[in-house]
Amino acid sequence: MSDPTVEYPFGLVPGDGEVLEVAPGVFWVRMPLPFALDHVNLWLIADGEGWTVVDTGYAMAPVRERWEQVFDTVLAGRPVTRILVTHFHPDHMGLAAWIQDRWGSALLVSQQEWLWARMLSLDTSDALVAAYESFYGRAGASADLVAAMRERGNAYRRGVPQVPASFTRIRNGDELAIGGNVWLVMTGSGHAPEHVCLHCPDLGVLISGDQVLPRISPNVGVWANEPMADPLSDFLDSMAPFRALPEDLLVLPSHDGPFRGLALRLDQLAHHHAERLEETLEACRDAPTAVAVAETLFRRPLDLHQTFFAVGETLAHLNHLVRLTRLRREVDAAGCWRFVVN
Repeated sequence: MSDPTVEYPFGLVPGDGEVLEVAPGVFWVRMPLPFALDHVNLWLIADGEGWTVVDTGYAMAPVRERWEQVFDTVLAGRPVTRILVTHFHPDHMGLAAWIQDRWGSALLVSQQEWLWARMLSLDTSDALVAAYESFYGRAGASADLVAAMRERGNAYRRGVPQVPASFTRIRNGDELAIGGNVWLVMTGSGHAPEHVCLHCPDLGVLISGDQVLPRISPNVGVWANEPMADPLSDFLDSMAPFRALPEDLLVLPSHDGPFRGLALRLDQLAHHHAERLEETLEACRDAPTAVAVAETLFRRPLDLHQTFFAVGETLAHLNHLVRLTRLRREVDAAGCWRFVVN
């Protein structure tokens, strides 16, 4: 793994059921995902007589099997006493209830992330699918894409079949004692509403989750529940507290590998979105739909899962430009949104 802009201190990744120690008492676990982005990084922190698990993986048999290997070997007979979930997405919250049932662990998570997870895991209503249909129809999706979305239904429940009914709330600024060290809770937004990151000054480590990734931009998307949202503003504003952290931090992200160079990476992400906004504005010269803009911005072939993310991210940039009054939103005769340059 190499990149000319950030430093990757680890040339290896953990194998199946294995871990790699990345800082004293902090271990890297890698689990598979059933998507084009085929892995997620999870973290084990030695915590006195037990272990704290940071994120849990997507709820599917291969992940459970790999966890069983870790339980039988790495844990060395010590229980998982705490589960800390950075945000509600399935690759992070997916097996929290399963691990909790196994060990009787406490669940630590921010309030908004627990609420989102709990709501989506329980919602089997026709109204949810109807909201999806309306949202993607207004975005300009084809009848085939809307039908595929309808068939997909509530995909969240496949990755998160159950969410614990109670939790311990953690907030921005909290201090957690884990493994004899103090870990500071920092929250971000944009990718998820109240995404938790953990900074340990004594170890020089930041568990960044999906808030900061080393090579890809975290997905910042608009979804059916809040079609007029501006999550890009939230994401860009969230960068400020992280810029104050030491430059030599070892950053532990949820995808790719641990890296150093946080400030530089934040600059790259800000630059990426500035460029993307200009590309989005240029793509709106003929008052297109959101789906048409997404097809301009994402030129490579996309599967269904990636298509939904592409449309959501495109709308995040369109909505941000509307908020900045560089675009305006109109509705055509078919009920689709059209984005017009001011």
